[in-house]
Amino acid sequence: MLVQTGSSMPEPLYKYWITEYHRQQPATDIRYMASGTGESARSVLAGSADFGGGDAPIPEAQLREAPKPILELPSVLIGIVVIYELPDVKGELKLSGPVLANIFLGKVKVWNDPAIAKLNPEMSLPELPIQVFHRNDGKGSNYVLSDYLAKVSPEFLAAAGRGESPKWPVGQSFQRSLDLVAKLRTTPGAIGYTELNLAASSAVRMASMKNAAGEFVRPSAKSIAAAASASGSKMSNDFRVSLTNAPGKDSYPISSFTWIYVPLVAKDPERGRAVADYLKWVYITGQKIAQEQGYATLPDDVLEKVVAKAATIR
Repeated sequence: MLVQTGSSMPEPLYKYWITEYHRQQPATDIRYMASGTGESARSVLAGSADFGGGDAPIPEAQLREAPKPILELPSVLIGIVVIYELPDVKGELKLSGPVLANIFLGKVKVWNDPAIAKLNPEMSLPELPIQVFHRNDGKGSNYVLSDYLAKVSPEFLAAAGRGESPKWPVGQSFQRSLDLVAKLRTTPGAIGYTELNLAASSAVRMASMKNAAGEFVRPSAKSIAAAASASGSKMSNDFRVSLTNAPGKDSYPISSFTWIYVPLVAKDPERGRAVADYLKWVYITGQKIAQEQGYATLPDDVLEKVVAKAATIR
C-alpha cells in the first residue's frame, strides 16, 4: 500500500482519484492521510510517506537538508475564497486586498466600517461586529491567503507575515476547514476563508475580490485558470511560483497551485515505479476527472512540463 499525506483542501479530489485509480488498477492501493501542508512536507522529507502534497512550496532550507531530491509537481489549481455570514443582507459582498488585510489585522472591526461600505454602496451593511475565523498553524490555505495579503498590504506582511503559520493578531482558529465553515454558517458577522469547491458545496456566501487590474472578480474555475495563464511567464522549472495577485482583468487574485511532493528516487524501486505510474494517470485521466469535479486544471503548457518532470521519477 502506498501512503500519501497532504492538505485537507484537495482531499475530496485526491480521494476520488485514488478510488478511480484503484478501480482501474486493482493491484495498487493508496491511502490518503490529510495531515496538513506542513506535516505532509515533513513526512515526505523524512521518508515516512511515499509522496505527499500541499498548498505551499516546501521551504528551501528544508529542501536543502533533504537526503534525496524532492520534486514539487502542481496537480491542479485552487482558489482560496473569502466566505462570510451576513443574515438578511442582500447582494454580493465586494472586498479589496487592503481592506481584507485590515479585517484580518483587527483594524476593521464592524461590517458598516466606511472602508467596506465604500466598496459596497448598494448593500445595507449592519453595525455588526466582524468575527474573524482563520486556520491554525501549518496550513496551506494560510500560506495562499497570507501570500496574497502580504503583496497588497505592507502592514500585513510586517505584522502577520507570509507562510503556513501567520501571526494572526485576532480571530478564532480552526484545525479543519470543515469546522471553520460549519461554525461560520451559524455565526452572524463571521468572515473566514476556504477552498472554492468546499465553499460551493457548503452553500456559503463568497465575496468578489478586487484584482490587480482593478476589477471585482468572482471566484470560479475560469477566473482561477485565468490567473494561472496570466502568470505563465513567471513559470520556473521547479514550479515554485506564486499565482496570487496575478495580472489580467479576469484573474481571481487568491489563486494557487496545489503541489504533489514526491522523492525523485524512491527508497524502494518497486514503490517508486508504482508512484510514477499513478502520477502518469493523474496527469491524463485525473485532469479530466478534476475538471468534471469543478476544479481548474493545469494549463496545457504547464501540464506538458509537469508530465515531463514526473517521468523522471524512479
